[in-house]
Amino acid sequence: MTKPTIAFIGLGIMGAPMAANLVKAGYVVTGYNRSPGKIDALVARGGHAADSIADAVTGAEVIITMVPDSPDVEAVVGGPDGIFAHAQPDAIWIDCSTIRPDVAAALAEQAAAHQIQAIDAPVSGGEAGAVEGTLSIMVGGDGTVVESVRPVLEAVGRTIVHVGPAGSGQTVKAANQLIVAGTIELVAEALVFLEAHQVDTTAAIEVLAGGLAGNRILDRKAASMVARSFEPGFRVDLHHKDLGIILAAAREAGVAIPLGAQTAQLMQALRQLGHGGLDHSALLLLVEQLSGRAAKD
Repeated sequence: MTKPTIAFIGLGIMGAPMAANLVKAGYVVTGYNRSPGKIDALVARGGHAADSIADAVTGAEVIITMVPDSPDVEAVVGGPDGIFAHAQPDAIWIDCSTIRPDVAAALAEQAAAHQIQAIDAPVSGGEAGAVEGTLSIMVGGDGTVVESVRPVLEAVGRTIVHVGPAGSGQTVKAANQLIVAGTIELVAEALVFLEAHQVDTTAAIEVLAGGLAGNRILDRKAASMVARSFEPGFRVDLHHKDLGIILAAAREAGVAIPLGAQTAQLMQALRQLGHGGLDHSALLLLVEQLSGRAAKD
């Protein structure tokens, strides 16, 4: 079968490698981003350039968006230059952004009114997963539509699961972000604890990762946390936004998330201290400060 043409909007830390992997898989990908340099980088890897959202989506069979927040997605789809105004009938819109579940469900209804088939497909795995094409993708929407674009999703992810109707993907992503934030906080606390006792942290990480305490944060981020290297794979600012989504959704459902709420406060405090542009593993810096311990040279 002929591969569908793809418009990719949002070529940031996650979007750029995802679009590149689609090109690598043989898809014709036209990219748009507010920063032209990101578009040039995609073109250098075999993609095509668009100078507007309208230009990118016109004639595209599949449209993928990867932008920071709910208002950004609403801006991309609406207005005279937006997706809804220019996508062809029966185009499939895949939103890989992380946004509010209720917004995702509402936008899916609006898309249907414009004869566009929408699915919400937020991703997990960070920049490394995006580069490696091993993202976990939680998908909400019509099952038939999801299956029709599964090959597209498989070009950027390893675990693709249809989790329910429109908005469900975002709900599962919220749960994912809750677990990730809490795990980072506990790993940060453990590392500061180990250092305070002058334990060999490299050896400690190895044995912890091999037991019941093993987790992906230990595997992927512990070494850089020990080195105090917080080059952003996923920024504090974005995780702060995601935790706000979780708190609102939990309150709406009447669900208590006491540890999640505490972690959200810690993430907010880290952001207020001026660390919003760092990787979310920089929670270690806050634990260190709360412990009265000087930053490691």
